[in-house]
Amino acid sequence: MKKLILLLFCFLFAKALTAQTFKNPLLPSGADPYSFYKDGYYYYTNSTGNGVELWKSKTLAGLKDAPHKTIWKAPATGAYSKNIWAPEVMFIHGKWYAYFAADNGKNENHRMYVLENQSADPMFGEWVFKGQITDATNKWAIDGDVAEINGKLYMIWSGWEGDENGKQEIFMAKLKNPWTVDGERVKISSPEFEWEQHGDLNNPGNPPHVDVNEGPQFLVHNDKIFIIYSASGCWTDFYALGMITADLSSDILNPKSWVKSAKPVFERSIENGVYAPGHNSFFKSPDGKEDWILYHANDKPGQGCGNFRSPRAQKFTWNADGTPNFGTPLKTGVEIPVPAEGNKNKEN
Repeated sequence: MKKLILLLFCFLFAKALTAQTFKNPLLPSGADPYSFYKDGYYYYTNSTGNGVELWKSKTLAGLKDAPHKTIWKAPATGAYSKNIWAPEVMFIHGKWYAYFAADNGKNENHRMYVLENQSADPMFGEWVFKGQITDATNKWAIDGDVAEINGKLYMIWSGWEGDENGKQEIFMAKLKNPWTVDGERVKISSPEFEWEQHGDLNNPGNPPHVDVNEGPQFLVHNDKIFIIYSASGCWTDFYALGMITADLSSDILNPKSWVKSAKPVFERSIENGVYAPGHNSFFKSPDGKEDWILYHANDKPGQGCGNFRSPRAQKFTWNADGTPNFGTPLKTGVEIPVPAEGNKNKEN
């Protein structure tokens, strides 16, 4: 009887521990992860290639068993029929919007597109295709992120200056509404440091080298606004996160308002077996007090941009100077305390 009671106690203890912790990776595979927390649920997306898929989960650990559905499937042909990359589903001005990049099978034709859903729950209702979202130049564009800063909507993305591959840079523009750019794009970051310039390509038809700034994400804290971006080619083990910073009171459409950090702020950990961490997003804990980073990474060197990439999450803190401290990518399989719950009605 004592042995039975002990086994029962161990089972209940293990179950309680599981409920209070989770382990990375969150899913076996999934590049370009993005999460939006609203009304007690995490709404999660990642790149799937031929559409936009959405997960809904009460907890991060529950993603593997959470309901998910394809909210939009790419048409068989046309300008946005192939290579659906880096979708983001977010709640703006009382409606849900999904941003994604797509092309017609040729990378040089990648552009950004947006969907809209008026339903309170994005897993239901009708997702309406609003069309392409672009500035007047209509150049190559991927990895869009949208945020409201000082009462105005802005979009950032990774783009080309011209019409040929060779350098991906970060652009920003003001939005008239969640699907319309208002004014000219401005370039706020370009690969300039050695750690941003690992991008040799050996595939026929590709340029010999590509310098990369991509996957930009807004992060606002106190009186500062940060844009955290991915640098170097995702096909290299050097893929890492960089940061540019501006004062929240400054003209953020003025490139001179932004200062780039000279070193990466989050990079591979050979010791922990984490390679090419990048293409991140951010979310708050349910109680609104903790800051979390969501990112993808590989378990081994040389795994590149394929299906080996898996989504991971970890809490981060803030330095005394107000800048984020993302620490080191955590080893997979480690028990991590779940985001603090408290008041579950906070949005990210």
